[in-house]
Amino acid sequence: MAHPATRRSHKALLVLALALVFTACRVSYSFTGADIPKDARTVSIDLFDARAPLASPRVAQVFTETLRDLMQAQTPLNLTGSDGDVQYAGEIVGYDVQPVNIQSNETAALNRLTMTVKVRYVNTLDTDKNSESTFSRFADYDSGQDLTSVEETLVREISDQLVQDIFDRTLGSW
Repeated sequence: MAHPATRRSHKALLVLALALVFTACRVSYSFTGADIPKDARTVSIDLFDARAPLASPRVAQVFTETLRDLMQAQTPLNLTGSDGDVQYAGEIVGYDVQPVNIQSNETAALNRLTMTVKVRYVNTLDTDKNSESTFSRFADYDSGQDLTSVEETLVREISDQLVQDIFDRTLGSW
C-alpha cells in the first residue's frame, strides 16, 4: 500500500498536469460565431456612399448605422471613427424597384426593392483575410402601396439581412 505522502504528491502532480493542460489550450468561441482576430480591439465603419441612382443619402445612412449596430452588438470591438483594427467601407451600388408576381391582367401584385452593396473589408492584423465582396438582398411590397410610404421599413429590413451576410462572410467562422 502506498504511503499517504506519496498519494498526496501524486494528486498534486495530477492537479499540476491538468492545470498546465488547461492553461496551454486556449479555446476561443462566441455565441455569435464570430472569428475576431485575437488582438483586435477596434472596428471602423465608413459611411457607405449612395452610388445607385435611386438611393438617397438617407438609405446609405440607415445601412451604415445598421452595420455599426450589429458590430457593436455581436462583437467585443470598440467602434472608432477611422483606422480600426477591422475596417469596413463601401457603397450602395444598386437600388432598384421591379414588378414581380405579374397577374393575368398584366399588372404586378407585388413590387420588389433590391439593394446591392459593395463592401471592402480590411483586417489590419491578418491581411490574408482582406476582401472585397458584393451583397444583394430584396424585400417585396404590395404594388398598391407607394414606395415612399414603405421605403423606410423595407430599407431597414433589407439592411438587417445585408449586414448579417457581411458579418458572416467577414467575421463568421462557419
